[in-house]
Formats: sequence, C-alpha cells, structure tokens
Amino acid sequence: MKLSNLSPKAGSKKRRRRVGRGIAAGQGASCGFGMRGQKSRSGTGTKAGFEGGQMPLYRRVPKLKHFTIVNPKNFTIVNVAQLADLPANTEVTLESLMAAGIVTTNDGPLKVLGDGELSVALKVTAAAFSNGAKAKIEAAGGSCEA
Repeated sequence: MKLSNLSPKAGSKKRRRRVGRGIAAGQGASCGFGMRGQKSRSGTGTKAGFEGGQMPLYRRVPKLKHFTIVNPKNFTIVNVAQLADLPANTEVTLESLMAAGIVTTNDGPLKVLGDGELSVALKVTAAAFSNGAKAKIEAAGGSCEA
C-alpha cells in the first residue's frame, strides 16, 4: 500500500454546493435562502441571542446572586433544645410556645428543627419537622403530629 493508493471511503465525500449558478445546479437564484428578508442577505446573519432589537433574554434576566422566590414558605422555627426545658407530657403548639415565651413572634406555621438534645416526652403538634427533630422527639418517648 502506498499513499497514492489511498482514497476516502465511498460516500464519505460530497460535492461542494454551487449556489447561484442557475436552476440546473439545483440552488439557483435565491440559493435556498427563500425570498427577501434579513436571513436571505449575504454576509453573516444575526448574532446568537439577537431578538430583532427587542431587549434580549440574556440582558433581561438578573445576573447577581439568585432569583427571588415569588411565594416563599416562611416558618416559625424552634429547635429541639428549646423544648427540653418544658415539663413532661406537655402539648406543644405554636400558641403554647408563645405563651411560654419560647417563641416571641408568629412568622408563620411552626417548624421543629433537630438542633440540641431532648430527654422529656412531649406531644408536639407542628406544620413540619426535620428528620432529626422527629427522631429525637420519638426517641425521648414523645409524639409528632403534623
């Protein structure tokens, strides 16, 4: 085998399209670009993201930090460590915590988080529990009710 014997595989090479050379060439006159308009003209088209003069999407969206959440979920948060001071078998709700002075403001439904330790059995009623908080309350002999 010599370099002069090498040739591309059959069907791998296509002929160059000769546009604008009459109807016999298959791409005469408008060269497959259709009739009139910006995309039929010679030269490069529009740049990526161009929207015809309208402010493009990449300039409309905010660039810094993050998108603000439209409807954020706000919870009144309390940790398991704050519940440890309560007497055993107490029913814990948002109202009872506000009465006890553990929570001062109502920032939405109550959510219990698992920071700290708990040794007393409590009956906790809240909108949400973290997995750690649920495990610690039930390990202490209490119950969680959503």
